Amino acid sequence: MSEHIPVVVGAVRTPTGKFLSHLASFTAPQLGAIAIKEAVRRSAIDPATLDEVVMGNVVSAGVGQSPARQAAIHADLPDDLPAFTVNKVCGSGLKAVMLAAQAIRAGDAQAFVAGGMESMSNAPYLLTQARTGYRMGDSKMVDAVVHDGLWCTFENIHMGEEAEIIADKFGVTRAEQDNYSLHSHQKAAAATAQGLFKDEIVPVEVKQKKGTLVVDSDEPIRGDTSMDALTRLMPAFREGGSVTAGNAPGLSDGASATVVVEQSLARDQGLEVLARITGYA
Repeated sequence: MSEHIPVVVGAVRTPTGKFLSHLASFTAPQLGAIAIKEAVRRSAIDPATLDEVVMGNVVSAGVGQSPARQAAIHADLPDDLPAFTVNKVCGSGLKAVMLAAQAIRAGDAQAFVAGGMESMSNAPYLLTQARTGYRMGDSKMVDAVVHDGLWCTFENIHMGEEAEIIADKFGVTRAEQDNYSLHSHQKAAAATAQGLFKDEIVPVEVKQKKGTLVVDSDEPIRGDTSMDALTRLMPAFREGGSVTAGNAPGLSDGASATVVVEQSLARDQGLEVLARITGYA
């Protein structure tokens, strides 16, 4: 039996948009469509030979039926191309790529688009009792970003509090977290200035009242931050804690897509192989 080897022949991402910033006018499937369309174009694959689209998406409330298929159709892929959506929280996009690779290894398919997409800016507020009615008393709106994406349903705590627990368990200090954050911003800012992210980003055109804005770089990077600024921030999730708005992940919008195919298909179509998927955990 011949070995089926999954390879990546196309990979692209949108810029990462800050929460409620320039990419907020796009839904997750719309951002996904931008990434998918460009990944397919760059790969030079014949779209008719694609078997399926797999896209990760976590906060799906209000996004509409079958987010992955929405993204595929908006990317001008064939109408009869199936698609499905994966939710493994932060690992959703990577899981989509793993599923594509597994199907190729098994010989079930030869070509996938796989990636992830999210618009935290467009996550709705939920009225959880609206369907059955409010008889008496007060109620509250539930933030879908927190409820569906950032809240542990088992421990009933925020992911930020989970980070505090992990920091305590492994002895990760506030200073270590701040230092890691500082160097992350500095490295990302330097890489952006040197154009190192340019080839992996597809610019996004945002229509505004005064014209079209082209977003072609990541918005959350703070190259001007400093250790002094980070150490002045108050703990965000626990009194006396170590996790702050400066060293915790931010809320953002964006999408990415890869084209994953069986090695022989890449050879037959003359596609450039960017990487081989040899394993995952």
